[in-house]
Amino acid sequence: MTMAAWLRSLPSLTGTAPLPDAAPPPDAPEPLFERWIRAAVDAGVAEAHGATLSTVDADGIPDARVLILKDVGPRGWAFAGPRDSAKAEQLAARSAAALTFWWPPVLRSVRVRGRVNEASAEESAADLAARSAAARDGITPGGWVLWRLIPDRVEFWEGSPDRRHRRTIYRRTADGWQVSTPTTESERP
Repeated sequence: MTMAAWLRSLPSLTGTAPLPDAAPPPDAPEPLFERWIRAAVDAGVAEAHGATLSTVDADGIPDARVLILKDVGPRGWAFAGPRDSAKAEQLAARSAAALTFWWPPVLRSVRVRGRVNEASAEESAADLAARSAAARDGITPGGWVLWRLIPDRVEFWEGSPDRRHRRTIYRRTADGWQVSTPTTESERP
C-alpha cells in the first residue's frame, strides 16, 4: 500500500462532537474559548491547554512548536518561553503569530492570530516564579519572557463526519468584534 493510500485509509473525525450551542455566540471570543476549553477538559481531553504556536523566521519560512497556554483575557492569549529561544528571536523580528488548539475527542479546534506583545518584566518574572523549581533551573534573571498574542481573528471550528463543519469567526474591527458563522465554502476565509 502506498503512503498516500495508507494515510487516506486512516480514520478521521472519530471524536464525538458536542451539540451545537443554542445560544448566539458571545460578543468577544474569550468567553467562548473558556467554555470550549473547559468542555474539552470535562470530556477528558489531555493537555487541552497545549497549542501550536506558529511564527515566521528571518527567511520568511513558517516555524511551529507546541507550548502551553498561560492565560486568556482581554489583554491577550498568554504564552512564555526563554528569551534566547528561536520563538523569542522570531517574535522580536516579526511580532505576529498564530495559536492553534486541536481537541480531537470533541472535534473542535480554535485558531487565533494577531500581533504579539511582550509582557512587562514583572509579569514575566511572576510567570517564571510560578513554574516548578526544575522548570526554572538554568534560567537567568530576565531570561524568561511572557508574551500576549492580541488577536485580530479567532476561528472556532466544530468538525462533523459529514464534512459540514461549523465555524464561528471573530474579526477585530475599530468598534470591537464582528462575529460571523459562514455556512458555505465561498463565505469562508
